[in-house]
Amino acid sequence: MHVVATAGHVDHGKSTLVRALTGSDPDRLAEERRRGLTIELGYCWTALDGVGDVAFVDVPGHERFVTTMLSGVGPVPAALLVVAADDPWMPQTAEHLAALDALGVSHGVVAVTRSDLADPGPAVARARAEITATTLAGAPVISLSGRTGAGLDDLRSALVTMVAGLPTPDPDAAVRLWVDRRFTVRGAGTVVTGTLPAGTVRVGDVLAGDGRVVRVRGVQALEREESAVSGVARVALNLTGDVDDLTRGSVLTTAGAWHHTSVVDVRVTGPNDPPLNPRLHIGAADLAVRHRPMGPGIARLSLERPLPLRIGDRCLLRDPGRRTVWRVDVLDPDPPRLRRRGAAARRAEVLASADGTPRLDDELARRGVAHRDRVQQLGIPLTDGDHLVVGPWLVGRGAAEALARRLPELVEAHARQHPLDPAVPVSVLATRLGVPAGEIAEALVRPPLRVVDGRVRGPGTDGLPPSIAASVATVQRELADAPFAAPTADRLRELGLDERALAAAERAGLLWRVAPGIVLLPDAADEAVSRLQTLDQPFTTSAARQSLGTSRRVVLPLLDRLDRAGRTVRLPDDRRRLG
Repeated sequence: MHVVATAGHVDHGKSTLVRALTGSDPDRLAEERRRGLTIELGYCWTALDGVGDVAFVDVPGHERFVTTMLSGVGPVPAALLVVAADDPWMPQTAEHLAALDALGVSHGVVAVTRSDLADPGPAVARARAEITATTLAGAPVISLSGRTGAGLDDLRSALVTMVAGLPTPDPDAAVRLWVDRRFTVRGAGTVVTGTLPAGTVRVGDVLAGDGRVVRVRGVQALEREESAVSGVARVALNLTGDVDDLTRGSVLTTAGAWHHTSVVDVRVTGPNDPPLNPRLHIGAADLAVRHRPMGPGIARLSLERPLPLRIGDRCLLRDPGRRTVWRVDVLDPDPPRLRRRGAAARRAEVLASADGTPRLDDELARRGVAHRDRVQQLGIPLTDGDHLVVGPWLVGRGAAEALARRLPELVEAHARQHPLDPAVPVSVLATRLGVPAGEIAEALVRPPLRVVDGRVRGPGTDGLPPSIAASVATVQRELADAPFAAPTADRLRELGLDERALAAAERAGLLWRVAPGIVLLPDAADEAVSRLQTLDQPFTTSAARQSLGTSRRVVLPLLDRLDRAGRTVRLPDDRRRLG
């Protein structure tokens, strides 16, 4: 299926033309037929030779319904601009054309209607002149009469050529469906409609959006029940779940595939600067935003509610009072906070060269570090490059080099501040580098730095301070003859070995801290098991104490450590056996 939206001034014959092309009436509301103008979005379809089904979204042309018009045009890739031969170029036509231009609609046909009521020549010339400076430049301009049918074949031919040139959307893309109508069907429940630009919606799919989760109970396209529909297509979805707040402007997405944001950095293009509080239109959504200029053409928008946006999205700002529109290109839907004076101007400089095309190398150059999932949510293709890949994290080459240069200084500073614990845990190093994961810091380590047991060591940090090393050597000598006669607290204090020093000795592999204030040689566990093997099994604590030649102060925590290591097993009667 292909989808084309109409545009043009009220009472210029849009609905009549759609009716002539399709044989169906897009004005389905009684109020629309009574008043003779389109109020809500309507759509009809027909089959065109060579391109298949083409659905027309018929939008209102009255200035009071511009919001509705934009909700119909927003997600649609092609337009049919309608101009009446018996009317001058009208303000609403100009506004609709400006909106199509701002949205980047480059596939279109201009239909000059009512050629049976007036010479279409002037209207054709004016239309060609007006579209020349827009994205519709070069679009065919066809004169016709919806009432008599004259020129309809030429219009159909032009539509076939235009539709055949539309890009083919990706059926596997993540779904983002802007809801443009919501109603209730007796016996079915809630139904929403919208234009699906890409991706596939299937019966049974779970979609998310605006903090809600819904399940697709039924899918309909062109009034036919389908098990699945791929974009571009007009779809009606029968939904169940959290549907109470669904309305026009709501958006349904593939769960987890989109980044929902209320702050976005954009490029704004237009005749002048937008006001402080314009309206933002994207898809079928219309919401208030706060516009903050940051530099020439670069602005930050704060949205009244989060939307699923990606780099390269095209939307528009509108000032209803001045009937002016501005083109908006999304540059960064996940921007950094502006914390310091002058940060806005610096941010504008960073984004000055951005053109809205998502490129991984460019984004990593700006962000430094990014998670793979967030990159995909922002619509950035995962491509090969010279960036660093660390698990789910991607680190730009420039960021990796800059971070790696900082490491030696940070490790050295830590060693000076903690002489008994000179090795820096990678988690601490990550915090000081300002990166989100310790694995990133570990991946940046280069010689002479090295990683040992999750800690980064610098050159010359293997040994203990001389005074501590001498005291530890004394303890080692005393334990050599009596390996389980752990020095007393008084003896450790006499040697200047507090808990910090003992911990450092243990990390260096010189002692084993069995419990606070109790240290043995590093191989004491193996020696203890070897001696306990000579006892009758099971054995008592007293027998173990005598075999090891030590005191209850030492044997109790030692046996507890052996129990936890599975090398001994404590029985219900408090005796033990080897594990």
